[in-house]
Amino acid sequence: MSTFDYLMENEDVLHNLSSLFKVFGDSTRIKILYALSDNEICVNCLCERIQASQSAVSHQLRILKQMNLVRSKRDGKSVIYSLADDHVNTILKQGFDHICE
Repeated sequence: MSTFDYLMENEDVLHNLSSLFKVFGDSTRIKILYALSDNEICVNCLCERIQASQSAVSHQLRILKQMNLVRSKRDGKSVIYSLADDHVNTILKQGFDHICE
């Protein structure tokens, strides 16, 4: 079965795929993902790195976490974020390569 046929028969998968691509439609989320592609980082450092407020970053991290693009772990009082897996780096790299062609 082709991917197209599979998507045509599985509306939930199609909806989830559409939602995933919508997440990449926000420049703040893209900045966060690229910042996390280098290494894991705490929220305060992430705010400084992308020059955004803590509330804005926290809001976007919540969305990215809901879509399983980032993960978090507690380190004392800090929360450390990282990309969920290598697939996220691949999506970022391919998107960047595509627009730079």
